[in-house]
Amino acid sequence: MLLSSERLYVRRFTPEDEEAFFRLNGDAEIMRFIRPAKSREESNAFLAENIRFYEEHPGLGRFALVEKDTEDIAGTFSLLPLEGTTDVHIGYALLKEHWGKGYASEITKAGIDYAFDVLGLSTLTAVTYAEHVQSQKVLLRNGFIQDGVYEEEGRKDLLFRIRKN
Repeated sequence: MLLSSERLYVRRFTPEDEEAFFRLNGDAEIMRFIRPAKSREESNAFLAENIRFYEEHPGLGRFALVEKDTEDIAGTFSLLPLEGTTDVHIGYALLKEHWGKGYASEITKAGIDYAFDVLGLSTLTAVTYAEHVQSQKVLLRNGFIQDGVYEEEGRKDLLFRIRKN
C-alpha cells in the first residue's frame, strides 16, 4: 500500500488488474479529459509499461485506487513527472460507478500529504483541460491555485500548483 485515506487506499497495479485497468483506459467517457481511450491490446501494453515504471521511479506512477470496504478498484491515482519540467503532477480517474462519491477530493488530499511528507516535494502540480470544471473544483478545494497554462500536444491546459506550508 502506497497511501490511504478514510475510504480508499492506493497500491501498485499488477498484471491481475488487467480487466479493471482496461475498464478505465478503454472507456472514452472516463478518458475524455485525460487521453484517447485505448483498445484492450493497447491497455494491456500500457499496464505493463506502468508496472515497469514503478521500479525506475520509486514512489511515482499510476496506481490502483481501491475501496477499503469492498477491495474493488475504484479508479487510478497518479503521481508522475510533468513532461518538460522538474515538477511532479497528481491525477486520478474514477470508474463511472464511483463518480459523485467524493473520492476525487479525498484521494487528492491524501496524495498531497504523501507528496509533501513522504516524497519530500515542496510543490505539487496538476493539469486539467480548461473545460474540466469539476476537476478544477477538486483542486481548488484542496488548496491548489491556478498557476498558468501547460501546453501539451497543441492544447493549452490549465496548470495548478500547491506549495508545502
